[in-house]
Amino acid sequence: MTLDLPTPAQPLRIGTRGSPLALAQARETRSRLMAGFDLPEDAFEIVVIKTTGDDRSLIDADIALKTLGGKGLFTKEIEEAMLDGSIDIAVHSMKDMPVLQPAGLMLDCYLPREDVRDAFVSLGHDSLAALPEGARVGSSSLRRRAQLKARRPDLQVVEFRGNVQTRMKKLGDGMADATFLAMAGLRRLGMTEVVKSAIEVADMLPAVAQGAIGIERRVVDHRAAAMLEAIHHGPTGQRLAAERAFLAGLDGSCETPIAGLAELDGGTLRLRGEILRPDGSEVLTDDRSAPIEDGVALGAAMARDLRARAGEGFFDWIAA
Repeated sequence: MTLDLPTPAQPLRIGTRGSPLALAQARETRSRLMAGFDLPEDAFEIVVIKTTGDDRSLIDADIALKTLGGKGLFTKEIEEAMLDGSIDIAVHSMKDMPVLQPAGLMLDCYLPREDVRDAFVSLGHDSLAALPEGARVGSSSLRRRAQLKARRPDLQVVEFRGNVQTRMKKLGDGMADATFLAMAGLRRLGMTEVVKSAIEVADMLPAVAQGAIGIERRVVDHRAAAMLEAIHHGPTGQRLAAERAFLAGLDGSCETPIAGLAELDGGTLRLRGEILRPDGSEVLTDDRSAPIEDGVALGAAMARDLRARAGEGFFDWIAA
């Protein structure tokens, strides 16, 4: 069957948030589709959709994501636009994605994964170890906050929301002495010069799916399915399948401090997982390997075992 490719008259509409990083990710998706199908740029339309998580008043107030409702803040309006036909596909940072998609939508395309590490960013200090006692570190991530409290309980952790540019301005305004950003985002924005040090995964395990771009589509859209299949990166998909099974088994969201990373070595998948009490007072870890085809089962099993070790109340919210 001949694929009905998009044209300038009837472009494929790519939905995205409006931040510089989100737009960079949408453009990367467009470029890969252009190359894969020898299409001109105007055969695609990038459609910016404002989500609840992009509300400037909430960002400026540094209101915690948990209070606002978690990961769905960054996806709800975009997914609604896809369901009502306003857009054809949606480009997401996978660490922002809930583990379940709304009925009628699916995720089965991932671009090659970028650097998974966290970056230490500061205008006056070279590393986390160099921060003096009592220094303020800004972060909206419960994972990063808990990991920081576990490693440096002497530091103050303050709520810190917004895109990369907003957070850099807040540092410049003295709202914090340092913050953490994802290396992947900084690389995609060409802003690695702000990185004081990249934190190795052995020291700070990243968020599940950190560094990965996912492209969501309607289940019944066969044209989108065929086009996205051509740019899907299989190894990234295998890694994320294990990590997201681990997250799903822990009922993971922006409300729980969870870290996880899958890596491939030949036919073997290694999965590292970590859960933390919100105040950093207890950290439980696991590290195991299995054949790649068993990655989903491995993630689910690791989640069950860590949940059993944690017991009731492990994730109970403890205010910073």
